[in-house]
Amino acid sequence: MTTTLTDTENQSDDGKRDQDPQDPTSGGTTFEHISKSAPKNATICIVGLGYVGLPLAVGFAQSDYRVIGYDVDDETVDRLRAGVDTTGELSAEGIRDDNISYTTSAAEISEADYVIITVPTPVDDDDRPDLTYVEQAGRTVGSRMDPGTTVILESTVYPGTTREVLVPALEEASELTAGEDFFVGYSPERATPGDPDHGLADVVKVVSGQNEKVLEDVATLYESVVDAGVHRAPSIEVAEACKVVENAQRDLNIAFVNELSMVFERLDVDTQAVLEAAGTKWNFHDYRPGLVGGHCIPVDPYFLAHRSAREGFDPELVHTGRKVNESVPDHVAELTIKALNECHKTLRESRVLVLGLSYKPGVGDIRSSKVADVVDALAEYDVDIEGFDPFADDDAVREAFDLEVQETLSFEGVDAIVLATPHAEFEQLDLEAVADELAERPALVDVTGTLEKDAAVEAGFVYRRL
Repeated sequence: MTTTLTDTENQSDDGKRDQDPQDPTSGGTTFEHISKSAPKNATICIVGLGYVGLPLAVGFAQSDYRVIGYDVDDETVDRLRAGVDTTGELSAEGIRDDNISYTTSAAEISEADYVIITVPTPVDDDDRPDLTYVEQAGRTVGSRMDPGTTVILESTVYPGTTREVLVPALEEASELTAGEDFFVGYSPERATPGDPDHGLADVVKVVSGQNEKVLEDVATLYESVVDAGVHRAPSIEVAEACKVVENAQRDLNIAFVNELSMVFERLDVDTQAVLEAAGTKWNFHDYRPGLVGGHCIPVDPYFLAHRSAREGFDPELVHTGRKVNESVPDHVAELTIKALNECHKTLRESRVLVLGLSYKPGVGDIRSSKVADVVDALAEYDVDIEGFDPFADDDAVREAFDLEVQETLSFEGVDAIVLATPHAEFEQLDLEAVADELAERPALVDVTGTLEKDAAVEAGFVYRRL
């Protein structure tokens, strides 16, 4: 994924072609056209070739657009040129599509009719939105784009960011005026890594533009690649807000069942059984407890809360949901310690194997994985911790998690297993055979309840789950 966008490639006026500006869009003034070319004849530049940008580049290329894939990471671009899928989500054939050219040269941005920005938008150590990459991307794109270009932001942001942060960066670097010389839109990404059934073409795309003309232009562009269709938001701010609300809603619902799991653990009541029983009511929403990691759900609520606080309203429920979900790694560690104690294990002499280290099943991405917090919490008890993940890069795990990593799965001598990320490879574990390899009277903490409790108990495990 793109990590920075600072390349301005010897900025100079000769990087732009002279052209009369379009009629301004404010005040009801109309203009003949927006982008330099109509869709299908257009050139599209994707800025940032991570898990959002790369599928976009491939999707547009497969729809016969000419696509420029721009990223400042030399290694990423070199691997893509070699036909290597850097996200693990696409085919080598798609990466090698003749309609895509991968580059680290910002000068090529000037060839694009549409520029789509898909850079990271993390939060800092104080949970405040970090829009550095958006600003840098705006300056880089602005320094190279020609008049008539339409710039679309897809990065997750709080309402108002496109107009307040991106547009000024574009205008300052380009010396052009938004709505007169170039145009802006916003379309929130809905990428779902590890889910082949919900790719670019399969999920309704929300689109917006700075006015009706731009909105229709942007909608037409995305309709040509999204089979599920597009939803035209009435304003850029509505489109920006819908993205953070989608994930804030999930965060709150998961926080509710996570808190229930903590309540029922103290009451010695099976949370999963409670949720299955409650789920027989027609209007009960099915959410399950678990670790909340990744790049969206644990991040987007902070964007909403930050923007709300600027207007003098602190959204307490949003903060509470975040607080509950951030406490789950400590709760998992506590369950593990309790299980070891029940097994009569001496903590400092115990070995714990953590299965699954990435932030969600079926992917190898360990960034923003809350399993790291579980490992940190267990380390405070001086237990010996090892990890195994069939998808994650072992060297990256060693560096990020600071723990021993098994390259080949082995249970020999292990006192407790923590099934943290339920990759499909773990779902069919032969618990009887696994128990035979483990130390006497082992523990199994099945965080998401992936394995059969009765089978685990029959195999001799002390079993815990959220």
